[in-house]
Amino acid sequence: MEQTVQTSFGKFLIVWFGQLISLIGIGLTAFSLGVYAFEKTNTATSAALITLFTFLPSILLRPIGGILADRFDRRTMMIIGDLGSAAGLIFILGIMLTDDIQLWHIYVGVAFSSVFSALQSPAYKASATDLLDKDQFSKGSGLVQLAESSKFLFSPIIAGILLSITTIEVILIINIATFLIAILAVLVIRKSMKVERENKEDTNWLTDIQEGWKEVVTNKGVLLLVLIISLVTFYLGFLETLIGPMLLSFTDAKTLGIFQSVSAIGMLISSLCIGIFTMTKKYATVLVMGLIMCGLSFSLLGVSTNKYFIIFAGILFLSSLPFVNMSADVLVRNNIPNEKQGRVWGIIGILSQLGFIIAYSLAGFLADHVFNPLMLEGGPLASSVGHIIGTGPGRGIGFLFIIAGLFVILIAIITSRLNMIRSLEQRIDITQPDSTGLVHD
Repeated sequence: MEQTVQTSFGKFLIVWFGQLISLIGIGLTAFSLGVYAFEKTNTATSAALITLFTFLPSILLRPIGGILADRFDRRTMMIIGDLGSAAGLIFILGIMLTDDIQLWHIYVGVAFSSVFSALQSPAYKASATDLLDKDQFSKGSGLVQLAESSKFLFSPIIAGILLSITTIEVILIINIATFLIAILAVLVIRKSMKVERENKEDTNWLTDIQEGWKEVVTNKGVLLLVLIISLVTFYLGFLETLIGPMLLSFTDAKTLGIFQSVSAIGMLISSLCIGIFTMTKKYATVLVMGLIMCGLSFSLLGVSTNKYFIIFAGILFLSSLPFVNMSADVLVRNNIPNEKQGRVWGIIGILSQLGFIIAYSLAGFLADHVFNPLMLEGGPLASSVGHIIGTGPGRGIGFLFIIAGLFVILIAIITSRLNMIRSLEQRIDITQPDSTGLVHD
């Protein structure tokens, strides 16, 4: 297939900046709608449902988005995705302005936005390959991680301030404006970059899905890496779901907010380091070391109720994630043909997130009916494990974190011994014989 691509890190930065702004806006809305739903009902279930409707459509439909990213111009798909996401928020805003808003209106609106996010995300990921040279992949991945971290570092603080001085309607308007900025950024580079794609008119979507699936499963190294990441996300899903209940069992919401914002500094620093330094070798080693640090800090989150110790562990945990994501991203990107990356990222998106979906389904039951009862006063493990990590409400969740973290470390050790993972890195070395390792740019 003939394909002409004019790579430009500068053009990537323009698109990245637009996505950075829109991600901050998304974080504002997610935080604010969660607070709004909780204040309306005083139940955690309503806020959890907002998260559910925001998460599931995007993941389940991502393979379709991947196919469209390969069939059509990826920048066009990004624009459509951002427009649709903004439309979902406009729907919520319009109902709110009538003073007749119900929670189901919010669920519909965020689900609609999530559907279009499924179009935007694979196109954005695949377009990075269009815009970057191979030796720029790690830098690009680091900047993407930096943009992702903005949702956790900046958005909660900004949203908290805005909610104290204005209304949620204003925050929705701000988020809609950030989507327009992201669209403008894509339009700026769209005319100056021409990409010719294969004519796909004679193939159907099912064929494209099968091609994407085949590309993943026939590359045993990529498939194994995706399964490893999915297993890791299974354990991380417990942390994402239960860190709030654990902290709130012995502290207050203010401390929880401080923990989330300060811990995100770790992700910010790591993402900046990856973005500043160009890395062209040893991705498999970075992946393993990142997983070990991730698992260790995960376990540390559960061993104490000292808030400063927990914040320290949170910083370590989030600082390790960008290295895991970057190395896995580059290992996949360098081993999949560019013309198939849209559909492949769609398949990988849903496979790698299956762990989260399963963990979200099990976390509440395991915490309330298995682990917390074990660590209550007089519980089966109160006199043994309880002497080390303490007993009482939430300590069972801490014990679950310790176990989950140890399993992540075990996964890292097993990964370090897998020849198929190392073979992914060897293929990168073959295509980049002049790589010199970590280079300061």
